[in-house]
Amino acid sequence: MNHGCHYGGEGRCQFRVWAPLVEHVAVTITPKAEGDPLPEPLPILLPMTKDAAGYWQVMAEQVFPGWSYRFQLNHAERRPDPASQWQPQGVHADSVVVDQGAFAWRDQGWTGIPLEEWIVYELHVGTFTPAGTFAAAIPRIGELVSLGVNAIELMPVSPCPGRRNWGYDGVYPYAVQDAYGGPTGLKMFVDACHRQGIAVILDVVYSHLGPEGNYLSQFAPYFTSKYQTPWGQAINFDDRYCDPVRAFFLENALFWLENYHIDGLRLDAIHAIYDMGCLHFLEELAQQVKAFAQQKKRLIYLIAESDLNDVKVIAPTAQGGYGLDSQWCDDFHHALHHLITGESNGYYADYRGVEDLAKAYREGYVYSGQYSPYRSRKHGNSSLACPGHQLVVCIQNHDQVGNRMLGERLSRLTDWQGLKLAAAALLLSPFIPMIFMGEEYGETAPFLYFVDHGDPELIRAVQKGRQVEFKAFAWQGSPPDPQSEDTFNKSKLTWENRRQGRQKILWQFYQALLQWRRATPALAHLHKQAMKVGSDDAQKLIWIHRWHHSSQAYYVMNFDQEKTATLDVNVPNEKWQKVLDSAEAKWLGQGSQASQSLSLGESLVIAPFSMVLYVV
Repeated sequence: MNHGCHYGGEGRCQFRVWAPLVEHVAVTITPKAEGDPLPEPLPILLPMTKDAAGYWQVMAEQVFPGWSYRFQLNHAERRPDPASQWQPQGVHADSVVVDQGAFAWRDQGWTGIPLEEWIVYELHVGTFTPAGTFAAAIPRIGELVSLGVNAIELMPVSPCPGRRNWGYDGVYPYAVQDAYGGPTGLKMFVDACHRQGIAVILDVVYSHLGPEGNYLSQFAPYFTSKYQTPWGQAINFDDRYCDPVRAFFLENALFWLENYHIDGLRLDAIHAIYDMGCLHFLEELAQQVKAFAQQKKRLIYLIAESDLNDVKVIAPTAQGGYGLDSQWCDDFHHALHHLITGESNGYYADYRGVEDLAKAYREGYVYSGQYSPYRSRKHGNSSLACPGHQLVVCIQNHDQVGNRMLGERLSRLTDWQGLKLAAAALLLSPFIPMIFMGEEYGETAPFLYFVDHGDPELIRAVQKGRQVEFKAFAWQGSPPDPQSEDTFNKSKLTWENRRQGRQKILWQFYQALLQWRRATPALAHLHKQAMKVGSDDAQKLIWIHRWHHSSQAYYVMNFDQEKTATLDVNVPNEKWQKVLDSAEAKWLGQGSQASQSLSLGESLVIAPFSMVLYVV
């Protein structure tokens, strides 16, 4: 490792930190008091040597895992390691030596899951269980397997101030939040997932760092004033001294893949990663991750979060793209959310009818160069040629729920029929579907924005900022206090509800949808070219025909909450059999009028706010 602390065994520990403009750096090491060679925790001060690139380093003898340390700058301030791997006492406290080779992995033989087969489940460790730990989440893995999930996406786990946070205020990109279980807890979780056939995606943040406990600028020019992000100065990917900054984050990505056996990285807010150099940071990242995956013979993927609607992000480098594997597609969510809830404020003002969702099915992006009223400018380019596995779609996620003023999930914004219709629209799509934790059984607890900052001025700024953020949506009332522990506790899942009443039925409906998706080649293969999409705006109707060799699927969705729709079947096949109908009594529907089998020219009747699936 070029950055941080590397324990090599037998008490040998290398410390290395980049500080090119600092005149003197030393490392202060404090032995662990219990069970160590020294009876008293006497601090050890070791001067470090600077090389031509501005890296300071020293090889220490008789230093062991669990011992704490800081870097002393210019004989004055003592700061935690920018590449700290563990901060058990918080973001302002000592860093701790970690032996990354000590964990006994049991996932031998695991090579990953092909991207096109992923069924992703996004979760926040702190609110997924009452305890909010990796250890508490492990017993729930089997339930996700039985649902049909095969990939878990963890919201960021890097240390943030206090004991609770979404994770996007992280300030130590190499470390694991101690409240969740620290480094060992994450390894135990990943190991357990792999042994049950589930890949693990880690959400990482290379667009910014949090405001509290962020000492990087005291070490080196990690940030640049050339660009501004919503969080302040941009990370320095192309200004003076940028090479070690790029190396810091490139090495970080490989660190998670190597030491924690992570199967994929979700890259947060890449539109705020500014790089005007010849080799964009994201392209270099894709190159290095691809080389690592080939070397290790593992399937590893990079997924971008971007609101640019620009296929350059996922286009091959030979075509001038960055070469990332996939990206989130917000347009699918927005178009569907508008149809299900009727909301048209904020960015939902850009979406007006079923044709928008039909376009999302056909292409991916709804906005592919046309004028966006919300943005007051043209937006996006065409994703028609992009394979389905290059787009991740959802009907809920941490942003779309948590950035509502009251954190309402879809279960609070639509009725029972709407929940089933939205689920079918997602899970039968020709893209990678992502389920937000609790969605599968209609969780009613909110998912709110919460923090645990220690700086009173920062707390007030966050509270004020949340109020300003919601003006575009004209929501009434005041947002819950992000700093309050009660806000955090209200966001925890009521997991036990998945086994009772309607929530049990919804869970079974999700399970059935995923079973048909896997069992039907026409649905399992994400080929947009082997698909025809039609729509009827007057009836609020969308119908989709997909095929793969002899396998075919035909499904129809009625987004009118009150009126039955009629569709003349124009797909030539005499063998269509109905396999799933959300209007049927078994799904607590309002009563199905759709026939059990279909023939060419037959009129298909679809109940309000429902869907029906036929296969051959």
